[in-house]
Amino acid sequence: MLTATALPAVQSFDLRAGSAEWRHPYVHGGHGVEPGGGAQGFLFSAALPEGDYRVTVRLGDARQTGDTSVKAEARRLMLNHIVTRRGESVERSFLVNIRTPALTPPPPNAPGGRAVRIDAREAQEATWDEKLTLEFLGRPAVQSVRIEPVIAPTLFLAGDSTVTDQYAEPAASWGQMLPAMLDDGIVVANHAKSGATLKSFLTDLRLDKLLARMKPGDWLFIQFGHNDQKKEWPQTYLDAGTGYVAWLRAYIAEARRRGAHPVLVTSPERRNFDAQGKILDTLGAYAAAARKLAVEEQVPLIDLNADSRAIYEALGPAVAPTAFNDGGKDRTHHDNYGAWLLASAVAERIRMQIPALATHVTMPAFTPNRPPAADAIAIAPSLIRSDQRPAGN
Repeated sequence: MLTATALPAVQSFDLRAGSAEWRHPYVHGGHGVEPGGGAQGFLFSAALPEGDYRVTVRLGDARQTGDTSVKAEARRLMLNHIVTRRGESVERSFLVNIRTPALTPPPPNAPGGRAVRIDAREAQEATWDEKLTLEFLGRPAVQSVRIEPVIAPTLFLAGDSTVTDQYAEPAASWGQMLPAMLDDGIVVANHAKSGATLKSFLTDLRLDKLLARMKPGDWLFIQFGHNDQKKEWPQTYLDAGTGYVAWLRAYIAEARRRGAHPVLVTSPERRNFDAQGKILDTLGAYAAAARKLAVEEQVPLIDLNADSRAIYEALGPAVAPTAFNDGGKDRTHHDNYGAWLLASAVAERIRMQIPALATHVTMPAFTPNRPPAADAIAIAPSLIRSDQRPAGN
C-alpha cells in the first residue's frame, strides 16, 4: 500500500485546444491524448504507479456549449452528461483506482506467484497497464485535468462478467456504472473478471491482488454464482448448498482478517420469461444460499437477484431485451442501459441497508419495479466496440 510520503506529486494538464498538452503524444513515463479519437470523444492518459487518485476536471468552453461524460480505465463511468453553457466553467472530481498485474513475490519455497494471471485480451485493456486513462465523450468541453494521489476507503468488487469492467461496447456491467452513483469520498476497485468463479478468482491470483491492497475500513462486495453453478465446468463447479457456501465463508473471513467489511451480492437472473411474463429461475438456489449465509455471518446482503427479476418483469418481454448486450440476443450480459439499472439497484440497496456507506450514494431514489426508460439514461457510448461476447456466456 502506498503511504502518504511515497505518493507521487500532483499533476495538472491543460487540455484546451492548442495547448502543449493537447498536442503531446502519449509516451511511457509521460502523458497525452491517445490516438483514435474523433468527433465523439478522445482518450487522455498519464503514466502513474498503481494506486488511488483524485481526478478533478474543469469543463466548459468559451465558444460553445458542452455535454461531457467521463469514463476511466476500462469504461468505468465517472461523470454522466455534465452540460455546460457557452462561457461556463464547472469543476467535478472523482476517485479512480489503477493497478498492474504485479504481486509482491512470495518468499522462497512458498506457494504463490509474481503476477495476476490475465489473458491476452486483458493485456490490451486499460485496466492493467501502467497509466491512468480518461475517456471524454459526447460533446466534450474539457479545459484541464488535475490528478493527485489519495488514500480513501475502497469498495472492492469480486465477481464475474455481470460485475466486471467490460472493455468494449455494447457490453457493460453494473460494476463499471457504480462509480457514477457514488461521491468522491470513496473509490471503487473493480477486480471482477468475465468467466470467473470463486475458485478461479483465487487460482488466477485475483483475490491475492485484491487483498494485497485492502486496508482496515474498506469494503468487499462478493458476487459469484453464474459460472460456479456450471456442472460442465468440473474444476470450478460448486454445489449451492455446500461448496458454494464454504467458499463464500472463506472470502468473508479473508476480508475480516484485514479489518474490511464483507458484503454478499446475489447474482442477477438471466432474461428468460415464462408464458405469464415472469422470469424463470436459474440461479435461485445460489441466491437463497447467499441470503441464508448473510444472516448466519451477520453481513449485509445486496439482493440483486430479486431486484433484477423485478426490473426485467417491469420492462416486460418486449422491452427487456433493450437492456441486454448484442441487441438483446445475449440473455445474461447487459448493455449500458441494463448495467445502469442494475447498478442503480445496488446503489439503492447500499443506501437503505448499509448506513456506513449510505452517505456516499448520490443517485436519486430507485425503485426496481419502476425502472426509467432507456432514453432517460442515454449513456454516451465509448470509442471501442467489439462483437465478441464476454467470457462465460
